[in-house]
Amino acid sequence: MPVMLGAEPFSADPPGEPGIGVVLSHGFTGTPQSMRPWGEHLAAQGFAVRGPRLPGHGTHWRDMQATRWPDWYGELARAVDELAGRCRSVFVFGLSMGGTLALRLAEEYGDAIAGICLVNPSVTTLRRDAAFARHLARVWPWANAVANDVAKPGVTELAYDRVPLRAFVSLTELWDLVRSDLPRVRQPTLLYRSTADHVVEPVNARLVLEGISSTDVAEVVLRDSYHVATLDHDAPTIFEGGAAFARRVDAARTASSSPTPTGSTAGNPA
Repeated sequence: MPVMLGAEPFSADPPGEPGIGVVLSHGFTGTPQSMRPWGEHLAAQGFAVRGPRLPGHGTHWRDMQATRWPDWYGELARAVDELAGRCRSVFVFGLSMGGTLALRLAEEYGDAIAGICLVNPSVTTLRRDAAFARHLARVWPWANAVANDVAKPGVTELAYDRVPLRAFVSLTELWDLVRSDLPRVRQPTLLYRSTADHVVEPVNARLVLEGISSTDVAEVVLRDSYHVATLDHDAPTIFEGGAAFARRVDAARTASSSPTPTGSTAGNPA
């Protein structure tokens, strides 16, 4: 199926040698449209940016039925690998399931990923009907949509109007894997959480923050946005905070890896 207008992947490279690279991941049934404004903000500040379109997304919901979480993960991993070959520090920023995939990348890549920024990440659900999804998927292909949870008037998330159930079952398998390996996440982590989120319950942020081993962790509460906060009232806060987070972590990494000048007395008593 053709790609929806506005759902195309995006990328940007600054003039000269990029120091910081950021991979941005949209959420389940969504498209790069939900992350493009953030990517444009980062690109304007000199970051190398990649916003992949996850397989099965941005065309027709039936295309998602043939994809599973390793397909989505693999697309992001390719973007991380590409930026790692060009940039000093690589970050992954993710919305919803994009945050889930960012956590999985952090678990797998270790120090090769400098840090992660998560916006309303998902690692579970309290919805009772989700427990029956595996059985329902055998006889029925879709469920009601979870997209377009935006408080800001006149803003629409470009996403599917229904949930492909086989793909959703694969997402639940990813959740299980990510939750079990959360202690492997040691990178600096910035997490944004909306107080009014009609898709991802508050327990998700709590599980992430309590489960990861990172010592550099910050949680920012968004009081004026729903789930798709990257397109909502709090978007400027997210964009500016994410950029500042990446610059700070990159500066700390660069300083810690710089060799001590010859003849320096640093660390020696006066």
